[in-house]
Amino acid sequence: MNVTLFGLGYVGTVTATCLAARGHRVVGVDTDPGKVAAVNAGRPPVIEPGLDELLAEVVGSGALRATESVRDSMQSSDLSLVCVGTPSAANGSTDLVQVSRVSSEIGAALAATKRPHTVVIRSTVPPGTVDAVIVPLLEAGSGRTVGTDLHVAMCPEFLREGSSVTDFFGPPFLIIGGSTAAAAAVRELFGFLDCSVHVVETRSAESVKYACNAFHALKVSFANELSRLYRMLDVDARQVMDVFVQDRQLNISPAYLRPGFAFGGSCLPKDLRSLLYLARMNSVDLPVLEASLASNEMLIREVADRILLAVDESGGHNRRVAMLGLSFKHNTDDLRESPNVALAEILIGKGLDVRIHDPVVNPAQLSGANLRYVQARLPHLHKVLHDDAADALDGAHVAVVSSASRDVVDAAVAAKPPVVLDFNGRLGTPIETLDGYEGVGW
Repeated sequence: MNVTLFGLGYVGTVTATCLAARGHRVVGVDTDPGKVAAVNAGRPPVIEPGLDELLAEVVGSGALRATESVRDSMQSSDLSLVCVGTPSAANGSTDLVQVSRVSSEIGAALAATKRPHTVVIRSTVPPGTVDAVIVPLLEAGSGRTVGTDLHVAMCPEFLREGSSVTDFFGPPFLIIGGSTAAAAAVRELFGFLDCSVHVVETRSAESVKYACNAFHALKVSFANELSRLYRMLDVDARQVMDVFVQDRQLNISPAYLRPGFAFGGSCLPKDLRSLLYLARMNSVDLPVLEASLASNEMLIREVADRILLAVDESGGHNRRVAMLGLSFKHNTDDLRESPNVALAEILIGKGLDVRIHDPVVNPAQLSGANLRYVQARLPHLHKVLHDDAADALDGAHVAVVSSASRDVVDAAVAAKPPVVLDFNGRLGTPIETLDGYEGVGW
């Protein structure tokens, strides 16, 4: 393909070089004459292992050249890659000045040609930027409408400085947000990569990079927080983490990394509190771990507020809420520190008519700490617990579904309550097609 790439920084130079090395004809565009001159001389404007030799090779073969002229670069271009910087503004927001400028320049250049064109955004931009900022600028400048002879896609990069050449040829996946035609062009561009391809909504594609980097930052902070505490306890945190990462079932895995309701049970809250107590006793601050408990409690309160708002929006005449699932986890009757119990306690305290059904929970079989916990939090559980899901749902304005039991899901679908709040996240159709369906975080 004939590719025009905007921005010859770390991401842009590596991307331009690697694409040219795989058979594409690439023109790099930058406003910095020093970067343009360096690339045309076969010298990388950035320091990256493995880049020097590869860049000299593709420039020498004519597969890659650089220019300051947007119009010159677009004459025979099939596809534009936007790799310009999106730094933080003083208030923490993303500075889109360069992305906006380049989008306008691409649009103006396209006005002078009739060639079909695809614009691919590689720069990290907040969700909604492509649709709300980039597309209008492209359409205004080119006089075209996206979806005919102009297509736009979001394709985030996952390059780490210091290993970006290796990362380019061995990415974890290829994420494409955009129309079918735009996705086809991106697939062709990166057809040489041996990785999974995920075509998603544009906003999702914009969001993946933020999720990845936030998690990376969280992991670094998590490991360092533990190490600060363990050092005070005469524990070698390196040894602990060496063993920790060997668990590929729960620790380094997809486990727990899906949107849903709050955590609970007999282990997570208790052990977090124990760690935080040890930290206080040793004068060590653990803000990330402290925030985990605070965030968990915040989610419960936020969901309670959403349910109360839904009841108020009904005119307040129907205050009945059906909770389908009470234990902290599906297929268990453990109610200790269940966020569902905490939610039920809040809703009952607010005067709502709460009806509960859990296909596993039987008050007569509860014992020990499990029984004591629910007696303290929901002493009248036997009065609001229903043996049948349909009975709990009868006349309910809001249904809160955390159980994935087939009978429970079927009953919710049949009842069609005005509001269905999915705590599980994997209930699927037909419940997700109900008019009042919404998820905790989606």
